[in-house]
Order: sequence, then structure tokens, then C-alpha cells
Amino acid sequence: MKKAVVVLAYPGVQPLDVVGPFDAFAAASSFLDAPADREGLPRDSGYDVRLVAAEASTVRTSTGLELVAAALPDPAGTLDTVVVPGGTGADAARRDPAIVDWLIAASAHARRTVGVCSGAFLLAEAGLLDGCRATTHWGSARRLADEYPAVRVDPDPIFLRSSESVWTSAGVTAGIDLALALIEEDHGTRLAQKVARALVLYLRRPGGQTQYAAPVWSPRAEREPIREVQRGIDSDPGAAHSVPSLARRADMSPRHFTRVFTQEVGESPGLYVERVRTEAARRQLEETRDTVETIAARCGFGSSETLRRVFARRVGTSPDHYRKTFA
Repeated sequence: MKKAVVVLAYPGVQPLDVVGPFDAFAAASSFLDAPADREGLPRDSGYDVRLVAAEASTVRTSTGLELVAAALPDPAGTLDTVVVPGGTGADAARRDPAIVDWLIAASAHARRTVGVCSGAFLLAEAGLLDGCRATTHWGSARRLADEYPAVRVDPDPIFLRSSESVWTSAGVTAGIDLALALIEEDHGTRLAQKVARALVLYLRRPGGQTQYAAPVWSPRAEREPIREVQRGIDSDPGAAHSVPSLARRADMSPRHFTRVFTQEVGESPGLYVERVRTEAARRQLEETRDTVETIAARCGFGSSETLRRVFARRVGTSPDHYRKTFA
């Protein structure tokens, strides 16, 4: 018997959150159904993929694309995977008792429930992420953490397993990455590779979503001496910004300066300098042809090895790969 996969739709859903996983599961099923393509593949059944909504209707997505959805199935039926996409309509959807109550009931019977992008908000509203580590689109991560403090939000992973039966992913195309991982879990790497090749995708995308995120700048400090220090760091990331030299600029002792800076900015002076230097290096990797060694020296890292180590920790990928992707 084929595994029943239902993808939830609602007004304002992000169409790629819907169509990406839908196509990945459908492609896997087509390979398993075609005798000519079965060489080396498991002798398993595929997927029965359906689009569903609160009622059988045409659903208008956030981009204006209209999708035809069937009514929500019996939540106690033979559901294998429930996929909950995100979109601009996610806030309204999580306030709809018909959707949330169905999701709670369906997740209790389905083998797994999957949140794509801001679909994580619906999972959180249903209580499925309480006490769990979860991810979502990097632009929505702070709001998810603020609105659902019981959820441990990690903004970097492309996708992750939040619990034994719940998965969450980053935004939009990351739903395809997650679908590939679920196909691999169900049927093995060979089938997942065939689907990834057919969709012209990485089976496992390098790095996390931090590499795609816009720079997150700390708020300006309220005290003018600390704001002046921030301006100096921002305008010249490559300068020798030691704590004693920054403290002298603020006319404070190093210990007092570190305490005040951390209170005002939300992170220590050292971490702030490192973040500003990393963002400067990101821009230069995107906009110049200079070598990594030159950029490291210009941005205050001292050596290319230090830049590579910090970049991998903060951005989730190497400077060379980042440049190939975003230059």
C-alpha cells in the first residue's frame, strides 16, 4: 500500500512550500512505480500525495496561483505524513480552530508531521513543538521564539528532526531538502539521489540557512560613548579593536566598558567585533575578486585560516563555497 502524504493548503499559503515537497514525493513514487527505473531501488510502495484544505475548494496562494484542494481527510485515517507549509496566510490559519484541531488529531495518528517555513507556527500553535528544537525561515525565527517560548528555535538548519515524529525546515525551497531526507529515510539513499538529480538539486545542501540570511545588526546603544565605539568598529572592521583600545575610546576601564557594552548591545565587544568583521568579509566575497588571504587581512582576521574558521562557525560554510554561490 502506498504511504498517504497530505499537504495542507490554506488561503495565502506559499506555493513553493506546497509544490516543492509535493513534487519530490510524487517523483519518488513515479520511480518506484516504473519497472524500467527500478534497478537498484527497494521493492517498496511509493506515495499517494494529496493536497487538502479546510474544505474542498480552490485555494488562492500568496502569489495569486490557485490550487485545487480536497477536503481534510479523517484525521484518524491511514495518514503517513502530514506536510504543513508556510506563507503569508499562516497567521490566519493558526487562528482557525478547524485547521488546528484537525492538525492536533492528525498528528496523533500520522507517522510524522512536517512543518515547512512558517508552517512551524501552526505546529507550535498545535503544541507539537513544545520542548522541542525547531527551525523555520531565518526571517521568522525570532518571532517564533518570542511567540512560543516553549519552543527552542534554531534559525540556522536547513531542516531538522524536532522530535521522534515531527520535522521542521527553513523557508521555501528548504521544504524540498526536507522531503528528500524523508524519502531517503523511507527508501534509502539511491532513490533520494535519483529524485534529487531529476529535480536538479543537491541531495544534501552544503551549509545552513545563515549563509542566505540578511545581516542581523545589533541595535544602537543608548549611551553615546558606546554608540561611538560601535560606529568606529562598523566603519573600520579591520582595525585593531582590542577591548583596552575600545575602552579608552569610551573613556572607561576595560571591565566597566565590557559590562556596559554587553548590557547595551546584547553581546560582548569581542563577539560584536567578530560579527562585524564576518559581515564585512561576506560583502567582499560577494563584490570583489580579492583572495581570501587579502580579505582576511583587510577585515582584521589576520590570517586566512582564522577567517575560514570563524566563517564556518558563523555562516555555516567556507568562504570559497560562499563566494561560488553568491558572488
